[in-house]
Amino acid sequence: MTHLDEQNKPKMVDIGDKAHTTRKATASGIIETSQDAFNAVMNNTAKKGPVLQTAVIAAIQAAKQTSTLIPMCHPLMLNSINTDIKELPDLPGFKLEVTVKLNDQTGVEMEALTGVSIGLLTIYDMLKAIDKAMVIKHIQLEHKSGGNSGDFNR
Repeated sequence: MTHLDEQNKPKMVDIGDKAHTTRKATASGIIETSQDAFNAVMNNTAKKGPVLQTAVIAAIQAAKQTSTLIPMCHPLMLNSINTDIKELPDLPGFKLEVTVKLNDQTGVEMEALTGVSIGLLTIYDMLKAIDKAMVIKHIQLEHKSGGNSGDFNR
């Protein structure tokens, strides 16, 4: 267990001897909405304002704040955070993807996953007056590259 010391107490992993490499991760998730909530987003009539634009800002902020939310994550100087929201009219709902990149000693999977989670929760928050039955699902790592563990592709 890398996050426990000799006395079985939690510790943060020492990454000081690891090489700086380019690391990138993409995560995604889906929020399933009612037709009324979907229409409110598409017609920009949600009472709390522009839902998807606000979700993008929330996803970016969350990725940057991951180490303050998840105890064993290192604070990181991220190079870039990119988001993409796809409309899923047949569901109805939306798919959010967050890609995070840096050149450092540890990966950015948690930052991408945190960005997706908070972005989708923001959509929920902004639409809950219309639809309390929304479902957030399939939050998952899609891709990661760089580091000792190599590449991963779903």
